[in-house]
Amino acid sequence: MRVTQLFTKTQKQAPADEVSKNAQLLIRAGYIHKEMAGVYTFLPLGLRVLENINQIIREEMDAIGGQELKLTSLQDPEIWKATDRWDDQKVDIWFKTKLKNDSELGLGPTHEEPLIRAVRPFIRSYKDLPFLAYQIQTKFRNEVRAKSGVMRGREFLMKDLYSFARTEAEHDELYAKIQKAYANVYDRLGVGDDTFLTFASGGMFSQFSHEFQTVCEAGEDTIYLDRKKGIAINEEVNNDKVLSDLGLKREDLEKVNAAEVGNIFTLKDKFSAPLGLTFVDEHDKDQNVLMGCYGIGPSRLVGVITELLGDEKGLVWPENIAPYKVYLVRLGEDDAVIKASDELYEDFNKDGISVLYDDRDARAGEKFADADLMGIPYRVVVSAKTIAEGKIEVKKRTESDSALTTTQEFKKTFTKAS
Repeated sequence: MRVTQLFTKTQKQAPADEVSKNAQLLIRAGYIHKEMAGVYTFLPLGLRVLENINQIIREEMDAIGGQELKLTSLQDPEIWKATDRWDDQKVDIWFKTKLKNDSELGLGPTHEEPLIRAVRPFIRSYKDLPFLAYQIQTKFRNEVRAKSGVMRGREFLMKDLYSFARTEAEHDELYAKIQKAYANVYDRLGVGDDTFLTFASGGMFSQFSHEFQTVCEAGEDTIYLDRKKGIAINEEVNNDKVLSDLGLKREDLEKVNAAEVGNIFTLKDKFSAPLGLTFVDEHDKDQNVLMGCYGIGPSRLVGVITELLGDEKGLVWPENIAPYKVYLVRLGEDDAVIKASDELYEDFNKDGISVLYDDRDARAGEKFADADLMGIPYRVVVSAKTIAEGKIEVKKRTESDSALTTTQEFKKTFTKAS
């Protein structure tokens, strides 16, 4: 992509009504557009980041046997009434609408019920279990607060995975496998060192559910973190019994702000029983399928990573989720500079190195500032000076100094990474 062809432009200032760091930077860099409070359009650069995050999540879910599908956003009230989740007094985040014939529909905030209805025809015997099904899909929630940019939206992207098991032991095995896959996701996204398994209330089904919380000043949650053990507890379960059960000492806990970037829950037969999701076991007896649900918010992660890694110059993307690996800067309008820059652009593309080529007739300072604001991992400069030396000038976004090197040496960076 050439900057002259990119329809989005950077902005010096964010909208005055945008208070969150993530939305300010993402809007200024041309990654998102604010449609209304809690509702954001992902523009071309932002969508590339979002899809890169989705791909990492998809790879980790597939690696543990997850099967991807896509459920509908429009929801039939009848299945939600069966589980007592259609009533606004019990689930207060519904967006509801009506058909021309005046019958009600909902916009899905989560998908346990419709997924059960979709898989029910295929589960008859114990031989049909276990399995994992997931989707990456837009959710709709009528949030009261929507002031945290893409970290809390009314319309947002979620990866929700559901496990279906025969026994509690089988469920526990799947649960542990998914927990490890989530940790892999955060490591690959560059936030693993700041993201901690956090114990929260398990409700009626187990002592604990688990959240994955990223320590972040802009986070809306309060957690108590034991950095040595690498685990935390949510404020709601911060009591002496929980501390004793987990082997934690109150004096070792650090109170920090954090952003929830994932959660995993044991459901047992909460949804399968009322919706008739059963199987025939080895003894020809009907049994309820045991379930778990597991969520990650890809669009929320865009915001959390921005909050965590962004600096005074702009965005800072880890290489594996950046929209482009290289920001190629052409300095000067001489024929030789244009020719060398164009050839390098084609060379990078041929070798599969994604590159955003700043081919504008603009000042060096403007181009450098945009490279920093957009957060592209490597800035590569071609100028009359670099051509004379037979080299290119390379600067990492996370470093202050640039260095001259050959194109071939620079390419080795990506060979090693792959």
